[in-house]
Amino acid sequence: MTPESTGRIRTDVAHNARVWNHWLGGKDNYPVDREVGDQVTGMYPGIGEVARADRAFLGRAVTYLAAEAGVRQFLDIGTGLPTADNTHEVAQRIAPDARVVYVDNDPIVLTHARALLTGSPEGVTEYVDADARRPERIVEAIRPVLDLGRPVAVMMLGILNFVLDTEEARGVVRTLMAAVPSGSHLVLTHPTLELGGEGNAEAMEFWNKHATPPITARGRAEFVSFLEGLDVLEPGVVSCARWRSEEGPEVAQFGAVARKP
Repeated sequence: MTPESTGRIRTDVAHNARVWNHWLGGKDNYPVDREVGDQVTGMYPGIGEVARADRAFLGRAVTYLAAEAGVRQFLDIGTGLPTADNTHEVAQRIAPDARVVYVDNDPIVLTHARALLTGSPEGVTEYVDADARRPERIVEAIRPVLDLGRPVAVMMLGILNFVLDTEEARGVVRTLMAAVPSGSHLVLTHPTLELGGEGNAEAMEFWNKHATPPITARGRAEFVSFLEGLDVLEPGVVSCARWRSEEGPEVAQFGAVARKP
């Protein structure tokens, strides 16, 4: 997610989607992204593990929703650059008729998404150019693709941390979840200075001076507030690395899946 998209891809300033791609071992990034990403890693060596754990959490959550909860519609906000096991790939392996809409407003993300994210013939994979801070626009844009009378999984992995005002971030979640029916789910991750993430404070300060968009960490209470009115599934609010998994190190990234009653 970026501020309002200009349609111009800037290569002189590090950008989150490309730096994240670098941390995941991808090649869709520029020297400035690698430089800033490596400096952040030097300050907070666990950031690569956070990126990988967040990606693995996505796979487990989508697998659960498609295989066990019977969800056939997915709204993935803040898509980022395509990598292995994207939301539509995981969902459509289980349910070929799954419908997936990706939302981002970074020009380079949208260019890569349209080129690389192709879904199954039975399902639907679409892309919307929209800002996560404009949830009403997202709701209107997805209506032609998703049936909002049937359950939708709203995926917001590492995205609310770019909405710096917590009340605004709560409003984004409320608007999106109000638009989908009972049986829908919210899938959420968010960086924190808890869970051993205290060392990330310096790295985030550096990021906000040298890269875009600016980011914030939040504590457990703030993260839980995003889930208000929803039924949080077991194991509750945990490190995303520990959501139905014991593999790999615990990381300073909250994760949860919650169902709209």
